[in-house]
Amino acid sequence: MAYTSSQPRLTRFLSGRAAKAGKPVSAAEAGMKRVQFSSSYVPYLFLAPQLAVIFIFFYWPSIQAVQSSFYIEDPFGFGASFVGFANYSDALFNPEYLSIAKFTVVFTVLVTFFSLALGLLLAVKADAVIRGSSAYKTVLISIYAIAPPVAGLIGMMFFDQHIGPFVRMAAMLGWDMKVGLNYFDTAFAMVVVAVWKQIPYNFIFFLSGLQGVSVAVREAAAIDCRSGFRRFWTVIMPLLAPTAFFLLIINITYALFDTFGVIDVMVKDKAANNPITLVYKVFLDGFRGNDIGGSSAQSVILMLVVFVLTVIQFRFIEKRIHYN
Repeated sequence: MAYTSSQPRLTRFLSGRAAKAGKPVSAAEAGMKRVQFSSSYVPYLFLAPQLAVIFIFFYWPSIQAVQSSFYIEDPFGFGASFVGFANYSDALFNPEYLSIAKFTVVFTVLVTFFSLALGLLLAVKADAVIRGSSAYKTVLISIYAIAPPVAGLIGMMFFDQHIGPFVRMAAMLGWDMKVGLNYFDTAFAMVVVAVWKQIPYNFIFFLSGLQGVSVAVREAAAIDCRSGFRRFWTVIMPLLAPTAFFLLIINITYALFDTFGVIDVMVKDKAANNPITLVYKVFLDGFRGNDIGGSSAQSVILMLVVFVLTVIQFRFIEKRIHYN
């Protein structure tokens, strides 16, 4: 067997031993070096910091929330009374809580749909830009660096009753927009700001997925189908399905939890009839109403809802996704 000088020493050594033993060895196997630790406890030592962070900041608060949900606690921390599932029944049969849950569903659907749709549209346009593409991408991605509370503050400036440009545009169309006072107007502003904040994240992933589609596939699709719209939905979009599925989960989680900062800025110190989501209701009852048991029960309910949604997504939707 002849070797060239460019072959790694380890590859030549392993291949030589395999040749003497009469066993064929592939280049991948010859070039692979197995990592071994001197002690079986060393891998767990490397994993310990990350496992500690997960336990302290995720599992331990979850256990505490489940435990607190079965008690009515004194707001000053002097004692607690066991009430069983009373906190859960008070939440699930409360008309106000059910109304907030309905708004949360609508809010999540709207934010997820428009964030994904606009992110995909901008990614398709950015993928086709030849001149000035770097500046185009930078302007779109820069919004992602804005923190949610700052995004909510910027949104309130645009929807301000006196100086907001969106309010003036709505007035030209005969719409007397009163964000912070009118339920529908506030909900509309919340959806717009939440979608605007999430678009750059979807744009980044969709653009990466589009740039990963080979030129040969695009040329073959152009030959088989003249319609650009049909070509995109029948050829390009199926190749983006794994990316779209990942972003679907991320956007649902974002709409349920990460919009807290936006909502807090837009409804804080405003009229009491403004729309809020379930995660903000947990904050109001727990930190402003000092109802630790009730807010813990609501957080457990929300956690179960997210768990069920995740199971449904991975059980039914992921079956239609093909990873290559």
